[in-house]
Amino acid sequence: MSGLTIGQLAERAGVGIETIRFYERRGLVPEPPRRRSGYRQYPEEAVDRLRFVRRAKGLGFSLDEIGELLELRSHPRANRRRVHAKVEAKLADVERRIADLERLRATLRGLASDCANGKTSEPCPILEALEGMEESR
Repeated sequence: MSGLTIGQLAERAGVGIETIRFYERRGLVPEPPRRRSGYRQYPEEAVDRLRFVRRAKGLGFSLDEIGELLELRSHPRANRRRVHAKVEAKLADVERRIADLERLRATLRGLASDCANGKTSEPCPILEALEGMEESR
């Protein structure tokens, strides 16, 4: 039986050994069969699966979402619309977070400007603003 050790798999997939174990616990990577010696023997396909997980994570998908994508991956033609819907939902989420960050940037710029334009003998406008700000979440 040929295959990869966990160290070989980690190196080829570009992830850490503990990451592989974590993904196994989460069900993203199937636990491999063991040799007679007790060592786990990963199939070559595990490299592609881990790379898929890593790329999807890099695009901002959660581990639960990645699990769903992996499930859909086994039937790409039949589930094309579902995959497209998931990507559109992720895109909408990213755009919402960008808008939130732009509002945050504008607020911080305003606070920094207030501080820079104030007199040193006056109370710090940033601290005053933080004390008076309402929770946004």
